[in-house]
Amino acid sequence: MSETERYALAILLASGAALAAVLLNRVTERIRVPAPLLMLVGAAAVAKLVPALGISDVVTVEHVVTIALALILFDGGMHIGWRRFRAAAAPIAFVGVVGTFLTAGAGTVLLHAWFGLDWYLAALVATAVAPTDPAVVFSVLGRREIRGRSGTILEGESGANDPVGIALMASLLAAGGLSWVAAGQVVGQFALQMAIGLAVGAIGGKALVWFVRRVALPNEALYPLRTVFCALALYGLATIAHGSGFLAVFVAGIVIGNPSAPFKREIERFHSALASLGEIVAFLVLGLTVDLTVLARSDVWVPGLALGVALAVFIRPLFAGLCLLPARLRPTELAFVLFAGLKGAVPILLGELLRAADVPQAQRLYGIVVVVVVFSVLVQGGLVPTAVRVLRLPTRLVQPEPWALGVRLREEPDAVHHLHLAAGSAADGATVAEVVDLVGDVWVSIVVRDRVLVLVGHDTRLEAGDEVVILADPGLHDRLAKTFQPRISPPLS
Repeated sequence: MSETERYALAILLASGAALAAVLLNRVTERIRVPAPLLMLVGAAAVAKLVPALGISDVVTVEHVVTIALALILFDGGMHIGWRRFRAAAAPIAFVGVVGTFLTAGAGTVLLHAWFGLDWYLAALVATAVAPTDPAVVFSVLGRREIRGRSGTILEGESGANDPVGIALMASLLAAGGLSWVAAGQVVGQFALQMAIGLAVGAIGGKALVWFVRRVALPNEALYPLRTVFCALALYGLATIAHGSGFLAVFVAGIVIGNPSAPFKREIERFHSALASLGEIVAFLVLGLTVDLTVLARSDVWVPGLALGVALAVFIRPLFAGLCLLPARLRPTELAFVLFAGLKGAVPILLGELLRAADVPQAQRLYGIVVVVVVFSVLVQGGLVPTAVRVLRLPTRLVQPEPWALGVRLREEPDAVHHLHLAAGSAADGATVAEVVDLVGDVWVSIVVRDRVLVLVGHDTRLEAGDEVVILADPGLHDRLAKTFQPRISPPLS
């Protein structure tokens, strides 16, 4: 076989694997097993059957998954946006930072007390499994989306605790052990990474908004590519400055999420597709690093299973619950957030970092991390739909939207306002005529309800969840936003 034929065969195998991973989402809807788990286990099985396909170069795996994770976090930040993030910023920051430290600490004590792991090694494993991955939750839910703050907190928590977990792991590995001196180094390096990452993300996000709005490109296909390269540049800049590149891209995504920009819809769709591709690549590549023989050892699967159960039943409900008490979530929402803290690609990537650092028992520690992830995704993930049904959480069916209706304009339409009608707002249940009386001289031109256009008249009654396009003077935007946002009410006692 010639070199060209070998390369063509590699492309064929990679494309076939990626296509199979895409189609796994259809399987997930039927068997309620998250697609990421099927990708991970499938890749591990292939690596076992065909050892030549296994990946032993830890550095290559780290580089590939790092790019994928950066794209996923940037898209996650864009999906949340500043408006949604601001409504739940305090609980997201508290559970994402403090909750990650408490989870890592509790896991460290458990592994040392129950299985005799050295304190330092126990801390490394517990830190690896602390981050969560809401993409796994939403993969199980299929076409249903959780309404309310619980979904926002889950998304925001993962975006926050992924950089926190990675920065904490890097700090622990740099310290080389546990001591009071090392603890001071860990805290100092961690704080530095978070501060620099936050600053680069916030400033870079603002600069990116200006860049995409002010600097025109000759071809519309270049706009999404520009955003991708800018996001990766922010990751590189923050990392070179000894900050958290992952936090930088997540924050930048939040900043750019809401402001209008040329070809914004195309940019969002492109990044959503890239994030989906990144998830596929991450789980497939990580799966090729898993040695099933190691997972079968009792000193691997027993502590891994015990830690997975403890995280699901005791550690997360206790410590994340304490962190979320000030948020005053409804009991059903709180129960779902505590239950749905599933593990995903980041813990396995952090396990890979242990192998790259060549710490003692690295292969065993990596196996424990993988077992925790498999338990979390398979058992907890499989029960997520049941939990949503038992807790009677409000959901909405998200259907594909293959058809679009719109127009292209040369200049930004500053008199057009695209609003989402929130439940409990002043406009909820009001007629179009009543909205005009509330706001002033406006023209309600388009109402979309459950993905269907509604014929608009003065007596058309608006409902929560409607997407409304209104023509009005730009000075009325704040009044419109206030009318369509929920009224401020005292927290639940």
